[in-house]
Amino acid sequence: MALTKENFEELLNQVVKQSASDLHIAVGRYPTLRIDGSLTPLLKQELLTPEMAKEFVFNLLNEEQKTVFLKEKELDLSYNFQDKARFRVNVFHQRGFMGAALRLIPNKIKSFQELGLPPLLQEMAKGQQGFFLVVGPTGHGKSTTLAAFIDYINNTRADHIITIEDPIEYLFTSDKATIDQREVGNDTGSFARALKSMLREDVDVAMVGEMRDAETMAMAVTAAETGHLVLSTLHTNDASQTIDRIIDTFSPAQQNQIRAQLAASLVGIVSQRLIPKNGGGRIPAIELMIANPAVRNLIRENKIHQLNLVIETSSDQGMISLNRSLIDLVRKGDITMENAVNYSLNPSELQTLLRG
Repeated sequence: MALTKENFEELLNQVVKQSASDLHIAVGRYPTLRIDGSLTPLLKQELLTPEMAKEFVFNLLNEEQKTVFLKEKELDLSYNFQDKARFRVNVFHQRGFMGAALRLIPNKIKSFQELGLPPLLQEMAKGQQGFFLVVGPTGHGKSTTLAAFIDYINNTRADHIITIEDPIEYLFTSDKATIDQREVGNDTGSFARALKSMLREDVDVAMVGEMRDAETMAMAVTAAETGHLVLSTLHTNDASQTIDRIIDTFSPAQQNQIRAQLAASLVGIVSQRLIPKNGGGRIPAIELMIANPAVRNLIRENKIHQLNLVIETSSDQGMISLNRSLIDLVRKGDITMENAVNYSLNPSELQTLLRG
């Protein structure tokens, strides 16, 4: 059975109507939404045939993108739907069939307050120089938090901001700042190449959608050292794992240098999880590490395993451990104890702290 244009549009409308974060298209399954973190099949729709999945995918692509997709077997892109919504899309092949995963990018960029993030993040967005990372698993709001950073700077400072993304997600309209958004593939060959060009483009703030390789990481850290505020993301669980991941990306001969650069340029790392909220929706639990002298020394001396202790004992400086954040949400009645345990990286410590 064919997938009509009306069917295609109805599926995208369902994402918006039901406040879903994602839409999954896979042969032999119902179209499936992710709502408040859980997958929900649209049982009133038809099971997807290979022809229907192919038609859905091709509705998302222009001719040039179709050519690339058929050659490479997968493709990242952004898709604007009738000025109603914007999606970050990955189309792919599985078992010889076409499939797609679409992430809804909200039209409105939320503030730190609306996202339920600590006020200290807004203070950190006032910084003029350094390296700040937002980390966490896929689908837990990293891009949304970065967008809040950029939007705050855009509304408060006459800076030149550049974003380097694959693909472009949130669309920004220049306010006090001037914003240029570059998409890997369409506007630049790679993250690293765009970062090199940035050094000649009179940029104050750079947002790098993702650091995927050593060259991009090295350029981002160098840019932070040379007077820029650089924001980026990594798929890591917490601050200590993030530092280890960056350093381990480099060869042993380069690791001392990147360690010293990180110790000098790092501003902070926020790690976040979106937890199912009592009454519906999701709410962030976060770990926040601020690069104070103790943190910088531990990075420089390669004592990364001690960072968690510094975070736990530095709440007076604004640092927040993930377990403390989870406990706070439990005590406020925002999340269940069961979910706090499920999302904790150290459940036994969580139980001990809760009894304390």
